[in-house]
Amino acid sequence: MSTSSHGTKGRPGPSGAAGPREGRWAGTTATATLRRYTPFATASLQGLLQYRSTFLINALTATAAVGVQVFLWRAVYAGREDGLPGGYDLPRLTTYVLLAQVLGLLQANRVDEEVAGEVQRGDIAVSLLRPVSYPLSRFAAGLPVSLTNATLVAVPVVLLYALLLPLTTPTWSGVLLFACSAGLSLVIGFAVNLLVGLAGFVTTNVWGVRIVKDSVVAFFAGQVVPLAMLPGPLAAVASVLPFQGMVDGPLRLLLGRYDGPVDAAGILAVQLAWAAALTVLAALAWRRAVRRVEVLGG
Repeated sequence: MSTSSHGTKGRPGPSGAAGPREGRWAGTTATATLRRYTPFATASLQGLLQYRSTFLINALTATAAVGVQVFLWRAVYAGREDGLPGGYDLPRLTTYVLLAQVLGLLQANRVDEEVAGEVQRGDIAVSLLRPVSYPLSRFAAGLPVSLTNATLVAVPVVLLYALLLPLTTPTWSGVLLFACSAGLSLVIGFAVNLLVGLAGFVTTNVWGVRIVKDSVVAFFAGQVVPLAMLPGPLAAVASVLPFQGMVDGPLRLLLGRYDGPVDAAGILAVQLAWAAALTVLAALAWRRAVRRVEVLGG
């Protein structure tokens, strides 16, 4: 007697693995999602490339800003190769300060400015009509900004100062850990910027909020002063804030300033936890913002 297969297609097999339909459906969904948000990234990249002089200006500005920070720190600790605060030597400190400025440049994805601008101009109403997630569309549009800054601005700046100054050469494991950590730092930075941009639903002008955010983040992320050099109370505050995962965490992994694999995994775990928490917080803030628009607009 034959056994009917009706109702069993697509069900997990005896081993618990998904059937062919589930696999194809998951792949199709991922592809459809990628295709849905790719136009936002493409449009953002095309907008950047229309103004090529902007990259030259950004490169010159970044070079000057990095030079001020690097040579200031080197002037303060001139003649002291060892015994610097925080357990640094001069080449390692120079590398930290240089790359801290570079990571700060990568976080400047303009998401906070653009979201607040859309809210202020009323363009956010058009975004609500699109069949896409607004936070994801902003991430897709902001990602090319960060990657382009990394490719056309950050890399040349690092190469220039590598020729001028003695820097610490990282290990391959440090580079790999740094790459993973830098990816998480971009997510954290995006979520923070999105939350600041969404403040535009509450206040008509977020310029002041952005200035405060930039200052607080730069300090407690380790962009201004390495967190290992902060006094105890300030270091304790920095350790419970998400901003350390934007600069200090990736650079600790790159420069080998951790105690074994467990400590390295702990740094990445903290970053991952903050990235997830801030993503959820941004999604909740967006939901409340949409309700506010509906109430005010009818």
